[in-house]
Amino acid sequence: MQEKIKETINKIRPMLQADGGDVEFVDFEDGVVKVRLKGACAGCPMSQMTLKNGIEQLLKKAVPEVKSVEQA
Repeated sequence: MQEKIKETINKIRPMLQADGGDVEFVDFEDGVVKVRLKGACAGCPMSQMTLKNGIEQLLKKAVPEVKSVEQA
């Protein structure tokens, strides 16, 4: 399951990298994916929106076992 999560994150990364940011998989436990936002995403005031409305929604669609995504 972690491989499927990582594959999905790798599909999201180019969009974030285009704006100077990045995302890194940290852990998956009890339906919660932990990621680390890096670069421009780390200090961006819109990072929570990116995390919940972007990354979380895409991961939930690709991997039904994912319940939420949190910042590590």
